[in-house]
Amino acid sequence: MPTDAVRNLEQPLRGTGGLLLCRAAPDAVAPAAVLLRRPMLLAPAGRGWSVLVPADLSWQGEEEPVDLVLGGWAAALAVGAPWPVLALWWDAGRAGFSLASGVRRPVGYVWLADGTPAGEDEAMRTFAGRLGLDPVFAVQALDGLTRPDAEADAAARLRGVLAVLAHAGLALPTGLVPVRPAEALAGAAWMARGVRRTDRAGWREVVRPELVEASVVGPLVRGRRARALAAGHVVAGSALALWGLARRSAGWAALGGLLVTQGIAGLAYDRFRSEGARLPVPPD
Repeated sequence: MPTDAVRNLEQPLRGTGGLLLCRAAPDAVAPAAVLLRRPMLLAPAGRGWSVLVPADLSWQGEEEPVDLVLGGWAAALAVGAPWPVLALWWDAGRAGFSLASGVRRPVGYVWLADGTPAGEDEAMRTFAGRLGLDPVFAVQALDGLTRPDAEADAAARLRGVLAVLAHAGLALPTGLVPVRPAEALAGAAWMARGVRRTDRAGWREVVRPELVEASVVGPLVRGRRARALAAGHVVAGSALALWGLARRSAGWAALGGLLVTQGIAGLAYDRFRSEGARLPVPPD
């Protein structure tokens, strides 16, 4: 592991924060990140990885705890993408992660501040499988993080997760230490090479239709599969929003609303491109 990365991981747990790791290049992540409608900083994070960091502290004013906020963002990003999204989060009392992949149920793990495991051991195997990690080395290393260890606090547990991901190409930019307060993370993200703010560029600047439709995600944004996926977003989002309202959970209600918005936008985009574009529809 690079020296800077090792130095980054040695910082102690200091405050509430979180970040999103996407197993895709920034150009593929940018269109989906815009749909979060949050000020996010997007930067490369190694071979085939990107990192998203909240650009300000406005999200901390929400009533939902940090794990639900970050997990909701990860689910919203991954539901229509062909790549998984990993949310890392921490606060004064806990730390953990949530992995979202398509429409499958997210998988995650939690540690108390002193490092006490508070999750299901099987979650680590599912985590490794969905990320395509080494079935021997990665699983053994992750299993070790579920065992009691008086010398390992929550920060050390997160360092262990990142050490495993480093073998899969992850290389966080200098200063993006997932145990630091959100404000410090944002400051470091601004200095990362290749960083961009996803909410400032116009839709046409971030999402160029020709490039997106010609890419591997083309069938997911235009065509029969895209329409079916968008309709599914509307149905699932409506149900989730109603469930969130019934449970008085603003975070889940907002996520449901976001899915409905994505679905409606997807249907409108497909119709607009079908009527006005001369490009062929991507094969299903």
